[in-house]
Amino acid sequence: MDIPTSEFQKMSIEEFDTEKLLINAARQRDQRNLQDVLIVDVDCHHYENESLKDIVEFIDDPVLRHTGQVYSGSGTGSQTPLLPGVVGYQDIAGRVMRYPLRKLEKHDPEGKHRDVQLSLKWMEALGVDYVSLFPTPMLTLGLHPQPEVEAGMSRAYNRWVVEKLLPPEKRLKSMLYLPFNDPDASYKMVQDFGDKPGVIGFCVVSTRYKPIYDNSYMKTYALMEEMGKPLAFHAGYNWNDPLLGNTNRFIVTHAMGFTIYNAMHCANWIINGLPERFPKLPVIWIESGLAWVPWLMQRLDNDYKMRSSEAPSLKKLPSEYMKDMYYSSQPMETPDDMDVLEMTFKMMNAESQLLWCSDYPHWDMDVPSIIWDLPFLDEKAKRNILGENARALFDLDVSDRFPDYQPMS
Repeated sequence: MDIPTSEFQKMSIEEFDTEKLLINAARQRDQRNLQDVLIVDVDCHHYENESLKDIVEFIDDPVLRHTGQVYSGSGTGSQTPLLPGVVGYQDIAGRVMRYPLRKLEKHDPEGKHRDVQLSLKWMEALGVDYVSLFPTPMLTLGLHPQPEVEAGMSRAYNRWVVEKLLPPEKRLKSMLYLPFNDPDASYKMVQDFGDKPGVIGFCVVSTRYKPIYDNSYMKTYALMEEMGKPLAFHAGYNWNDPLLGNTNRFIVTHAMGFTIYNAMHCANWIINGLPERFPKLPVIWIESGLAWVPWLMQRLDNDYKMRSSEAPSLKKLPSEYMKDMYYSSQPMETPDDMDVLEMTFKMMNAESQLLWCSDYPHWDMDVPSIIWDLPFLDEKAKRNILGENARALFDLDVSDRFPDYQPMS
């Protein structure tokens, strides 16, 4: 059976290959000479559930570890009770072929870990130099009804990442998972993993039992600020949420879900004075797109001017704090009127605060040309967004790829 990748290139299911799948992205890379541009992808993914049998061996609790062993390797066919299920069909019922066929892709069993090998293949096709790798199914782990499962599984995953994936490949980095439903476990995660090679920050995917301004998180924020590790909020959706339960199409759930949760956390972060309390803690908002930023700036400024007494810690307008935050670009909205996007970039100080990301291999991924081709950016701004902003934020050593690297002046 053939898979149509383009009118010039076909491949069969039996020979599924990321390089062939991304042949058009590679053409764009070559046409724009992006090999000479530092490109850092701050949000890409792998499918850690395909290595679940290995990950559960890193679980500290023996009972939880045994549960994982039973459901990940027994052949029962049951869904593991350690990961909550997700409602929805992001692969568009199988038409996004890199989803159902990725398990068939060949790799060298004697080489680096399979996830490392597959990551390097798509990175080469897109022209990406370094990435921050995130999980996929585990992004919903915060919805698990048992906080101890979230804490145990996330710790096992983090150990597996820092021991098996990051050491053999300098181009792979990670912002490790924080089990936010257990504030003490989150603090210990930063303590234990903050200085591990390749760990460039920490990530929050959801909060259920406590809002992000709860005092139980303050010691974690303080420790991250002291260690110089950014805090990222990675957006997601939950169709079972009572609010999103009012939607009946995935397109609505996706468009709203990936925006509304980060907007809520961002508003809470600012109005509760956390930028003033932790002024040296970089905060990143990931996978929410960009259109929500001007909207939230205007809404918060408008209400703050009328009710500033409710935010006594603030020393400037909410929008001014948002201009100091970092934002990942994907999925970048591309309106027909480019003036709208240009104004969005201007309002968020994109030249210094925007971080390009692909979100590969998800269905709404972006390639570097989405930034490189923007008519209202000069070359310096393009290079900043594609790589320099991330290099500076995470203090990345890029000498292995660019021995004489200097930011464009």
